[in-house]
Amino acid sequence: MLYLKIPQKEENRYKVQLGRKIHEKKSKTNQEYLRKKLGVKKKLIEQKLSSKKYQIHGIVDEILFLEDGTAAPLDYKFAKYKDKIFKTYKYQAIMYSMLIKDNYNTDVNKAYLVYTRSKSRLEEVIINEEDFTKVKLILEDIINIIDKGYYPIATSYKRRCRDCCYRNICVK
Repeated sequence: MLYLKIPQKEENRYKVQLGRKIHEKKSKTNQEYLRKKLGVKKKLIEQKLSSKKYQIHGIVDEILFLEDGTAAPLDYKFAKYKDKIFKTYKYQAIMYSMLIKDNYNTDVNKAYLVYTRSKSRLEEVIINEEDFTKVKLILEDIINIIDKGYYPIATSYKRRCRDCCYRNICVK
């Protein structure tokens, strides 16, 4: 998208639009609600963050500030929980954690995912230094793709291609 200037055309994708509506609804309801069972003492909703250090940016659905002095991103997913947390969700949670660490100068060692199509099931994602290292390497690869203009290797998981906006031009 950045290198070839080919838009994702997310406005044409049903699931993306439905997911956005759910995000909008969640951001407006129960704004004062704190998840006491998780030890939340404060939360910020829909925070736009960026980091020059990591060359990333994003909008975190909720930033939870916990009683133990750490913080955690909470991300709503328009998805069903299928007894595992997909790598893409975990990597996104780690990147949000990096943004929170960089912008709020606080430790982040976990994240939360809410699966809206599974009765808002809440799942905790533990994050350690190895996870941060792995994502930093992934980010370096992405930056190289953008800077040098080469196509990444196609996924070996062909099911992912069904809902990908680049499936017709991807190097397979």
